[in-house]
Amino acid sequence: MKPLALVVVDLQERLLPVMHEKERLLSRCRLLLGGLTALEIPTLATQQYTKGLGPTVADLAQLLPHFDPIEKTAFSCFGAPGFPERLKATGCRRVALCGIEAHVCVRQTARDLLAAGYEVDLVVDAVSSRAPADLDAGIRRILAEGARPASVEMILFEILGDAKHPLFKDISRLVKEAG
Repeated sequence: MKPLALVVVDLQERLLPVMHEKERLLSRCRLLLGGLTALEIPTLATQQYTKGLGPTVADLAQLLPHFDPIEKTAFSCFGAPGFPERLKATGCRRVALCGIEAHVCVRQTARDLLAAGYEVDLVVDAVSSRAPADLDAGIRRILAEGARPASVEMILFEILGDAKHPLFKDISRLVKEAG
């Protein structure tokens, strides 16, 4: 399995309250970030126009060691100064993608990741949009363009690979607590 990096797109304080099924999104993102942090998976986070949309949701930001969000105004993360270089520095060619909004920033980022030769795993239970129709259209488009569907648990257990992994019990506990 290729080394994996996580890209967290715009999970910001003023955007989250208007997202479809925001509590489910927040719960799945907490599990994903907590699990991948425990597994020491490199993570990049972006913030869309922080001045207007606020910072990353505090309890999610706290899950990321050395939290250093990348400021952007472009919808695609690739339009953010320093993003392509920071992603390349992880050494990973496979990216798990989560965040908001699925039909705008997440989709355009997925498109650009694929065009740059990255494998993209769209974490479908950790993305959202304001309207269910936009969420559905965004996911469908991303997958049609070549990303693979994944779930939070799928990503976590793929990385573990075996119940003998030293962090298996810790990750299993996180999954059970998340429900």
